[in-house]
Amino acid sequence: MACSARKRPRTPYRAAQGRSGYGRGARVLSIGIASTGLLTFAYFSIASHVLGEVSAKRIDLLWSIMFVIISVIYRPIEQLLSRTIADRRARGRAQHSVRVPIAIQAGFALAFLAVALSLHEQLIDDVFNGYAALYWVLVVGTLAYAASYFARGWLAGHEYFALFGGLVFMEASSRLCFAVAVALGIASGQTAVALGIAAAPFVSLMVVPAAFARGSGERRGAAEMEELDAALAGPGTDSVEEALAADELSLRRGSGFALAVSGVMLSEQTLLNAAVLTVDITAVNPALAGIVFNVLLIARAPLQLFQAIQTSLLPHLTGLEATEGHAAFARAIRVTVLAIAGFAGAVALGLLVIGPPVMKALFGQSFSYGRFGLALIGLGMGMHLVSGALNQAALARDQARAAVVCWAVAAVAFVGWMLAPLVSEEVLRTELGYLGATSLLAAMLGYLYTQGSPREGARTQTAPAASTIAR
Repeated sequence: MACSARKRPRTPYRAAQGRSGYGRGARVLSIGIASTGLLTFAYFSIASHVLGEVSAKRIDLLWSIMFVIISVIYRPIEQLLSRTIADRRARGRAQHSVRVPIAIQAGFALAFLAVALSLHEQLIDDVFNGYAALYWVLVVGTLAYAASYFARGWLAGHEYFALFGGLVFMEASSRLCFAVAVALGIASGQTAVALGIAAAPFVSLMVVPAAFARGSGERRGAAEMEELDAALAGPGTDSVEEALAADELSLRRGSGFALAVSGVMLSEQTLLNAAVLTVDITAVNPALAGIVFNVLLIARAPLQLFQAIQTSLLPHLTGLEATEGHAAFARAIRVTVLAIAGFAGAVALGLLVIGPPVMKALFGQSFSYGRFGLALIGLGMGMHLVSGALNQAALARDQARAAVVCWAVAAVAFVGWMLAPLVSEEVLRTELGYLGATSLLAAMLGYLYTQGSPREGARTQTAPAASTIAR
């Protein structure tokens, strides 16, 4: 009887809600991030109306540069925290050390600050056309996002999706307030609009105290359950505890994961921003880069919405990988991809029918948008979303290194296309290139997904040893 008790697996303290809570959490988070996407779109729309074309383009450029940086250096820690905490919760562990993620995040932030300060003059003169205020918005905002993205990962790993949605909603709404203030005449000018980008991450952290209070209560309950488990299991569980402790996240392991995801994020930001930068450098018309930015907002806004699915999908898949096996894992991916296909088809059809007049009304510019090209962006957005879902599957299966290769190939192909004048019209070149690159990416990640998890064999091999330890 005692032997049987000692062999009983530990009960995950989130078992009652974890897997069933995925759909509910994704829906709750989708509401917050859908609102965030609309508010972000409204921010740039208002900025385009209240500022001249060239000034609005500087705001676009500031945003593009900042979000390339924060996605590359901070989003990996969000993913690392989410995956690590979810995996430990799935295995019934109540305590989650954050020392390694904090160390990596602080190192990334300090590296950014050192580079930004060393390039102070070049950034002001060559990137922001002498506007020092935009440079300081970049520096302060980027440093503030270190805390915001850390909070996102912690919230996602614990599946506090309502609080996560509140965080991103407060970020977007506070940023929009600055553009609205300029539109109402309360403030004026490019700097006033740009300050919203720096203020937003500070405001978003207002949800953190509520999250910590909730987490403290859950940890107390989980610790009591762990003590009860240990008492029921009786003697002989020390070796199991030592084996679980050996699975603690090390600096080397965490850094390897973070660097691989950094490569994924850099490649993704290349797909979203390289066209803006290359057109800004090569186009004769200085406002054309802003037009390209507006076109890619069609992809960026749904991608921001899909962060709700990605954010809830990674901890969900990680838990499935740890506890329930391939069938449940594959079902989650299949449902997600089918939903994306339906959404992308509807968006592409809508853009084909009413895209040009809507874009012209939103941004108030004289440029004539092509309905065929806008529909291509809609289809490319769908392939990008599918790639995001397959990427989360790869991360949950510890295939980050293989995934980054796929993203890097697609990003290099896209940049090469943008620099090759095979299509003379820059906006159409962007639209064709984005669809082509994202289709290539989805195909490569799809192939990686069909190869299965490299950990499945390892689990099969180590299972007898684990049961021997338990006995």
